[in-house]
Amino acid sequence: MKERCGWCGTDPLYVAYHDQEWGVPVTDDHGQFEFLVLETFQAGLSWITVLRKREYFREAFDHFDVEKVARYDEHKIASLMQNERIIRNGAKIRATVTNAQAFIRIRDEFGSFSKYIWGFTGGSPILNKHRSLSDVPPVSPESDALSKDLKKRGFKFVGSTVMYAHMQATGMINDHLVSCFRYTEVQG
Repeated sequence: MKERCGWCGTDPLYVAYHDQEWGVPVTDDHGQFEFLVLETFQAGLSWITVLRKREYFREAFDHFDVEKVARYDEHKIASLMQNERIIRNGAKIRATVTNAQAFIRIRDEFGSFSKYIWGFTGGSPILNKHRSLSDVPPVSPESDALSKDLKKRGFKFVGSTVMYAHMQATGMINDHLVSCFRYTEVQG
């Protein structure tokens, strides 16, 4: 039996996410935007809640097409507020549109959003060596700096804790426990 990080429990969806996605470096803009949208909606909730609705979010937000999301108008926002399959939080829906617009500005300035965001880790994953879940911090100096810069650029729902979770999910920080079978796999 493979040893995993304890946070994923035994829920098959959570285990599959842990085993196949969490901590794998995401270096494309589309993947980065998808995780930013999902992390926006996760703020204050559990990740499994968002994960269970991921396909509905994908459908509702035009497969995370940043150009389309950046152009959402009041009519589209109102329709999303009626979509019972996603998290219907008006502030988070509006933040997603605002964040898409800011994402595009960063992409245009740096050549890609991925290049910009990976700059906060020097272009490589930070390899932590945690032995227990209680060792994993909720924030880091890198997530603090990223959060501060994103806020300065107009992003919403990008506090340091949310950004730390984003950095973990997208492999910018390897926070798999050293005993987890994925710890070395995501590095290779």
